[in-house]
Amino acid sequence: MSSSGSLLNPQRRMLLLGAVVFGSSSLAAVAAPQSVTVQVWKDPNCGCCKDWLAHLEQNGFTASVINQGNNAMRSRLGMPQKYGSCHTALVQGYVIEGHVPAADIRRLLKEKPKALGLAVPGMPIGSPGLDGPAYVGQRDPYKVLLIQKDGSVEVFNSYS
Repeated sequence: MSSSGSLLNPQRRMLLLGAVVFGSSSLAAVAAPQSVTVQVWKDPNCGCCKDWLAHLEQNGFTASVINQGNNAMRSRLGMPQKYGSCHTALVQGYVIEGHVPAADIRRLLKEKPKALGLAVPGMPIGSPGLDGPAYVGQRDPYKVLLIQKDGSVEVFNSYS
C-alpha cells in the first residue's frame, strides 16, 4: 500500500489516539484532582479559622468565606451546639464543624455516608489551624465525629 493509503504510521496513530483520549487537555490537567468548593462561616477576626482555611486550600479545596460568625448558620444547618467550634462549613451538602482535617473531608466526600457531616468539637491544639509555630509542637488528642441526621454520633477518625 502506498504512503497515501488509509493505514496510519505508528507515530500519527499515537497522536490521534492521544487527541481522542485526552481531547485538548494536557496530561497534567487530566491527572489533577478537581477542586472542591467549601462555604465557610466564621468570625472575621479569628486567626485559627484563617489557618484552617489555608490548610484546606493547600489540600485542593476552594473556600468561599462569610465573615459574620457561625452560630446562626450552625443552628440553621442542624449541627448540635454541643459539637460547636469557631467556624462552620458546608461542602456538597455536608456540614463541617471546626478544625476537621482536609483528608477526613475528602474521605467523607468519597464515601458519601447518609449523615449530617463531620465535627471536631472545641478547639484541640494540633488540629489543622491550631498547629502552627505558636503551638510549639503541642498536640491534644482529638476525634473527628461523624454526626448523623438524627443527632447520633460515631468516631470517624482519631488523632493522638
